[in-house]
Amino acid sequence: MTASYDKTISQAQSNETQKLVDAFNDLDTDAKLAWFYFVYEKMGDSITPAAPAAAEPELAPILLGDYFELSDEQQLDIMRDIVNRKDTEYSRAYGAIKENNQLLVWYAWAVAMGDTVVDLPASYQATKAINDLVSQIEGLDFEEQISVFRTISGEMGYTDVKPIATQAETGKTPSL
Repeated sequence: MTASYDKTISQAQSNETQKLVDAFNDLDTDAKLAWFYFVYEKMGDSITPAAPAAAEPELAPILLGDYFELSDEQQLDIMRDIVNRKDTEYSRAYGAIKENNQLLVWYAWAVAMGDTVVDLPASYQATKAINDLVSQIEGLDFEEQISVFRTISGEMGYTDVKPIATQAETGKTPSL
């Protein structure tokens, strides 16, 4: 199942939430991964009810099954490839699912960190930019938080699926 909408259009609903998405996009790859870790550490209980209830984990078996069997270095490379939208098997699998399933993937990985998923190094110190973003996301209401998470997760992964042109764009009516 692939996304059926234009992923280039942000789901962040306000200027404030779009600024958070933009600040996230300014982080380097490993800082983005660290941000996900810290967000799920601090807010996992409030994020997770939205994702699993609307997710279909069977659509991501490579990401929610095979992935857990890989070495720490392979897992980290896959996470980086997804964040950087590289054309790889795992990044394509991620890019082919909708945001609720993408959030579920990050949640499952966060829950398993340090067990069956590569963990942050014990000596890792979050930067001011990461801490500021975590604080800002905590200050949003639930709907705004989810719009930011969906926008960020939806911009990751690789897909060559293009949005379907609208009637307004093509001037043609759909036909059967």
